[in-house]
Amino acid sequence: MKPSKPKSTSQGPLAMWHCMDVPRVLKLLSMRPPIHWSRWHRWVLLPPMAVYNSVLGLAEDMVYSRRVAETEIDPSPLFIIGHWRSGTTFLHNLISLDRQFTFPNMYHAAFPHHFLLTERVMSRLTGPLLPKSRPMDNVETGWQMPQEDEIALCALCMVSPYLMITFPERSAYTNYFDFKTASAEDLQIWKDAFLGLLRKITLREPKPIVLKSPSHTFRIPLMLEMFPQAKFLYIHRHPYDVFRSCMHLRNTLFEANTLGLLNKEPWEAEVLHDYKWAIDCYEQDRHLIPEGNLHEIRFEHLEANPLTEMERVYTSLSLGGFDEAKKGLVPEIERLKGYKKNAFHSLDEDKKRRVYEHVRAVFDRHGYDPQGADVELKPPHFAASA
Repeated sequence: MKPSKPKSTSQGPLAMWHCMDVPRVLKLLSMRPPIHWSRWHRWVLLPPMAVYNSVLGLAEDMVYSRRVAETEIDPSPLFIIGHWRSGTTFLHNLISLDRQFTFPNMYHAAFPHHFLLTERVMSRLTGPLLPKSRPMDNVETGWQMPQEDEIALCALCMVSPYLMITFPERSAYTNYFDFKTASAEDLQIWKDAFLGLLRKITLREPKPIVLKSPSHTFRIPLMLEMFPQAKFLYIHRHPYDVFRSCMHLRNTLFEANTLGLLNKEPWEAEVLHDYKWAIDCYEQDRHLIPEGNLHEIRFEHLEANPLTEMERVYTSLSLGGFDEAKKGLVPEIERLKGYKKNAFHSLDEDKKRRVYEHVRAVFDRHGYDPQGADVELKPPHFAASA
């Protein structure tokens, strides 16, 4: 199968690699990512953006480094976890409406080296230039919208599974999902970057932090080692929907950020492998979370009755302040009634069987129908794998 040709994207000229400073860009180049002339605009922007981030990062360090080092992350964060495309963004956006919390926003993720210094001015100047929605769906974008901390971490230290976006060889990033096989040096680099990011977010707004990164689903023991009292909000969704949406995610987000051509041939196997891996990690490790610090939520229930499900979240995790949170939730839920979800083709029987075989634990524990909604499967397909 030939690598896919470039397609237009709604993301604009900047890619996630433009969030890096000079040392990280040099490291990126030393890893020899695949390149293609059609991505020339991304390559051309790498040097000036790296210099921009380095200069302003140094300036921020001069002003804030001591205060950042003295900042304590207390209380422990609330982690929203679950496999990609399971509804983590929807959940993150809802809970971040509660003013008792803070969170990494899109500007923090794009400019993690200097957002303390530049956010107030630059976010206002550049806000009108942003695309209206994300490249993979119709979710609204904006500098102040909640964003994944993993994007910032990739820019800060390059110890991240998000290297997959431009590196086709899994050896470049596979150790960085759960860190169990990562080197001690890489793990320490990641910890320092993670804690530094959280301290900066806390210094900017001293409130409990809500973090959303599906990659943390692999890292529950590590998160508990760093934050023993952390709370976890796990969201799950029908696996057929997750699989289809993940494939679409790669077609759009990868296209908007890669530095070379995309080879889609291994994608299906990779998505299924990582989906199973994430679920296995969660099922093996969820018992480590102290009682009262974990709540599980079904995306389909959240979508149908968001206010009811959010109240259950607050009660289960003893977050407090739900009556106040409702003031932000009610108008946002009303506004989202007109949201248009992506429409995907239904899966054929072979793909449904493969998804079922990889993540049967999700079907069994959460009661999802393996028959699916669109295509009726023959029972022997599943009886054989039971």
